[in-house]
Amino acid sequence: MDTLAVIFDFDETLMPDSTSALLAKHGIDVERFWTEDAKALIDQGYDQAHAYLRLILENVGPGKALGNLRNSDLSKFGSELDCYYPGVKTIFEDLRQIVNAVSNDLRVEFYIISGGLQDLVQGTTIAKEFAAIYGCTLDEDPDKQSIRWIKRCITFTEKTRYLFEINKGIRPADVLNHHCAVNTSVAEDRRRIPFKNMIYVGDGLTDIPCFSLLKKHGGYGYGVFDPAQQKSAKKALEEFMRADRVLSVYPPDFQAMSGLGAMLRITVQTVANSIVLSQKRS
Repeated sequence: MDTLAVIFDFDETLMPDSTSALLAKHGIDVERFWTEDAKALIDQGYDQAHAYLRLILENVGPGKALGNLRNSDLSKFGSELDCYYPGVKTIFEDLRQIVNAVSNDLRVEFYIISGGLQDLVQGTTIAKEFAAIYGCTLDEDPDKQSIRWIKRCITFTEKTRYLFEINKGIRPADVLNHHCAVNTSVAEDRRRIPFKNMIYVGDGLTDIPCFSLLKKHGGYGYGVFDPAQQKSAKKALEEFMRADRVLSVYPPDFQAMSGLGAMLRITVQTVANSIVLSQKRS
């Protein structure tokens, strides 16, 4: 059965930044965390993702802001979040129905590739919609019973690794047994989901490598920006459009009558129709 994939970033694409919400809940000054503390590490040469993960770990422990934070606590916090952008909760079923209406021999799968905290995302109420969720993971110290080490960190170009895994049909469980599985040579005609059958939706500069990869191979990319965040939105918008990396950029509204929501539905139908046409020709 042929498959098309719709792939999302998470934070500031499907909801406002969840890490910031976690920090705020524990009384951490979010503005200082990102603009002063994280920036100081970045200025020392830290990658952005490694910088914020280090700061989180520095706030874990007895008497510290995050206390004895565990991965189960991250999942619980994710389950309590209900600040999704408009239309997020209904977009998945809408897109499934569109694909089913085109052909019973097609299916659509959803994925998240995020530089955020995977355990938090997996705890959310929409996690069940996704075939796989890729994010930063933290390991726990069994003696201290709290998170202590960085297990996986997803940076800018690291995101493209997971596009290739989706493309080749490599599941997260496969990687546990074969860490370099993504480097396995797979003929183009045997890849599970061609890049041209992928749609990527992301909000920031970290998503640009994914946009560029899909554009090069005939896929689709849509940028998301929150007009309320004028400074960051303007920067991301300029970078997206300067290099012609995305088809268009929209506010984060996934409802059927919004610009982004309508375009996603149209694009999914277009890709589905194209797959059926290719099936008939072969």
